[in-house]
Amino acid sequence: MKTNALITLAIVQWQDGEKSETELLTRANVTGQDNNYVISYEDTEATGFYGCVTTIKIEGSKCASIIRKGTANSVLYLEKDRKHFCQYETPYGSLQVGIRTSELKNTIDKDGKLYLKYTLDLNSSYLSDNEIIMTIKND
Repeated sequence: MKTNALITLAIVQWQDGEKSETELLTRANVTGQDNNYVISYEDTEATGFYGCVTTIKIEGSKCASIIRKGTANSVLYLEKDRKHFCQYETPYGSLQVGIRTSELKNTIDKDGKLYLKYTLDLNSSYLSDNEIIMTIKND
């Protein structure tokens, strides 16, 4: 499958007892089949990464990568019940963050949905809990 789709991204973050939510509705290029997909979209000011292109690569319900290129570069590797260390570049410098994924549900083939839940740490100190809920609708 290769398509120009409309995606909704709901991003939820808990940090220091505070919950913040961001929702993004945008067009994306979606390629793949058999629950292995590549989804690519341009970020906006709503996500705080204007000028970046984000690509999410999904391998079934096993793992996913979130790759951001542009004004801020990062590669986050998510694998259920495992912790990975990833490079995260900001306009102020590079950071190495730990990412532990507790849930990864890929039902894109059935209902066009992807759910990711993970915890980020910086130098082994808790940073935030995060959720990404994506819905893909073909035009």
